[in-house]
Amino acid sequence: MTEKRTIRERSGPVGQMVFKNPDRLNAVSHSMWLDAVRILEEFTANDEIRALVVSGSGRKAFSAGDDISGFDEGRNDAESEATFKLASERAMDLLANMPKPTIAMIRGYCIGGGLETAITCDLRVAADSSRFAVPAARLGLGYDFAGIERLISLVGPSYAKEIFFTARQFSAREALDMGLIDRIAPEALLEAEVETLTATMCENAPLSLKTVKQCVLEDQKDPDQRNLALCQRMVDACDASRDYVEGRRAFVEKRIPAFEGR
Repeated sequence: MTEKRTIRERSGPVGQMVFKNPDRLNAVSHSMWLDAVRILEEFTANDEIRALVVSGSGRKAFSAGDDISGFDEGRNDAESEATFKLASERAMDLLANMPKPTIAMIRGYCIGGGLETAITCDLRVAADSSRFAVPAARLGLGYDFAGIERLISLVGPSYAKEIFFTARQFSAREALDMGLIDRIAPEALLEAEVETLTATMCENAPLSLKTVKQCVLEDQKDPDQRNLALCQRMVDACDASRDYVEGRRAFVEKRIPAFEGR
């Protein structure tokens, strides 16, 4: 059997999806995208999972993007290209719309499609030695509107153009300053930083987090496409939930609430 290169792991309420292709800096192949789709579908459906961390195996890279070594064989015509894109786009859609917090834990190179994966997560925490780039212009590749739009929403149009126009690598400090990532940690402390962040999130009410995430997703749509009625129903469900009762009791009793997501 072929070794799985997109790995599913779990630590309590935190799901982990790890790209494992270290010989190619965790570049993602078609089969890896298919495995990512299955993992993300499973974590989305599992109410015991309250947060997701996406990372790359080893210390050299989060991901160097799509595995271009297989392009000539696996993406050498319109049909195979469409098949590849279908899998990667499905994974990105699941990641973007997962109804629980998602964090990209970044070490080393975060390049091209790897950076697109990272910015599709809700938050990005990077080691101070990480490097970021979108080298599409050096490969002669076009870049989909959705990926460019997502980048603009983080860094603004000027920085987005600089990233694409220069195709150069940016340091973690530069990435933080432009808003591409949210936090920097020394490499030795990166996992502890992410563990603290996810632990804090998982202590909070899942329905509240789900509602906030949906409202943010709706805000990113064109005004005439927003489902504000859905947002209100989710707010009402929070207010009618057992967790809201538990939260109030815990506040009065000065203890940590035990939320159930109901």
